[in-house]
Amino acid sequence: MSDEKSDLVILYHRQPYEEVEGKDGRVVLKENTSPNGIVPTLKSFFGSADRGSWVAWKLAEDPADPTFERVITIDDSFGTYRVSRLPLTAEQVKSFYHITSKEAFWPILHSFKERYNYDPVDWPTFREVNWAFAEAAANEAAEGATVWVHDYNLWLAPGYIRQLRPDVNISFYHHTPFPAADMFNVLPWRKEIVESLLSCDSVGFHIPRYVDNFVSVVQSLLDVEVTQREKVRSEWINEGTALSERAMPTEIEYQGRRIKVSASPVGVNVDYIEEQANTAATDKQFAHIRDELNGRKMILSVGRTDYTKGGIEQLESFGRVLADNPGLRGKVRLLHVSVVANRNMTAYQEIQNELEQTAGRINGAFGTFEWQPIALISRAIPFTELVAYYRAADVAWITPLADGMNLVCKEYAAARVDGDGVLVLSEFAGAAVDLSAAVMANPFSARSMDRAILQALDMAEPERRDRMAALRARVRKFDINAWAQDQTDLFRATRRADTPPATEPAQ
Repeated sequence: MSDEKSDLVILYHRQPYEEVEGKDGRVVLKENTSPNGIVPTLKSFFGSADRGSWVAWKLAEDPADPTFERVITIDDSFGTYRVSRLPLTAEQVKSFYHITSKEAFWPILHSFKERYNYDPVDWPTFREVNWAFAEAAANEAAEGATVWVHDYNLWLAPGYIRQLRPDVNISFYHHTPFPAADMFNVLPWRKEIVESLLSCDSVGFHIPRYVDNFVSVVQSLLDVEVTQREKVRSEWINEGTALSERAMPTEIEYQGRRIKVSASPVGVNVDYIEEQANTAATDKQFAHIRDELNGRKMILSVGRTDYTKGGIEQLESFGRVLADNPGLRGKVRLLHVSVVANRNMTAYQEIQNELEQTAGRINGAFGTFEWQPIALISRAIPFTELVAYYRAADVAWITPLADGMNLVCKEYAAARVDGDGVLVLSEFAGAAVDLSAAVMANPFSARSMDRAILQALDMAEPERRDRMAALRARVRKFDINAWAQDQTDLFRATRRADTPPATEPAQ
């Protein structure tokens, strides 16, 4: 690829490949093994771009090292594209990502004000990293290009990009919840963040509630007018969830500029998951899992070790259900997969310790030589293996206290090619807005949690199949391709008359 500029530039904190150490000790760049996930989805947009670039950070001992390759060319199944890599020191990564993003932003985004930690934040470093991303994007972008920025750790990048390149179209997508003004405005940098986001041509979220919250935050800080509102599509109105909205803003105006605001839920790669569910290897593993269960029912819970995921509340609920329903002892097992995202962060290590203690206490109280009620797994399970567990699980129990979307519940429905199984879902997961056929649970209520899991375990087959058919239809309708098409439509809607056509994801 030449040094020609790109008509699509994607900013995301992760590099678009896996770094693997080869036999000779050298690092080899390996294409993501699974097409399921946000990175392969974003890369699919390069297939229809004349030229594409990806901007990410990469750990570097010495950012000034002249041998560090800042821009490399990748040629994989998604096409040929450039990757602009920003060398960050371990200290910069800790400050920008682990402290500012995870200790200050993450708790506020998920409405855990009590876990918010302002003291260690080094705001100049956060600005510095965002400026580096913006500079790289400005260098990569052709005249009138689309620059697509992803997630809260790059909140300041749009404002900087607009300063450097007023000609480009800037889209931003939030992969997390977005809280209301009373919560968001705890952040002392609130106005700087919001003004940066208002430099965009479009700002996207998973569900209408987050759009509404964003607009309420903006209007609390600046003179912003809502110029368009629309009724929420009927599929996204679920009476049983706390996150439902009837109408939402779709366009706002600030200082003479109009900004599109949109809701589009990220989905999963249904075709790939169904393909994996139907392989001979999955059939074999499925049979092995069912043999091991020996007629017992299995409840499956999969998530990260994070206080937002409600893991402790879920284990406590299972303990209460076993205490109150002796007939279930020995007949049901909970497989609780909780993967530690970062062992170096104290908050997550504390959650992991509490999960282990709670599971140990329940196993000690109710377990026998032949049966342990809870299997707690703290390692990541390969996706192809996980699909066999999805197929084997009588119930998927997904009850986060807060979650921007949650794709595990959608993966479960997509993997149930047999049309059976029950999904118990927190009404505080973004996915609850369109997955109304799930059994809804309020993880802040012990009674609601216990009732929901008992309802799922007792459900007759006709109702299970009716609910699963509805879930699978909805997951298919709002799959990853539908999300990609929504983003393409948004690029088109915000494109100025003098800019090149928006790109589309490769099918």
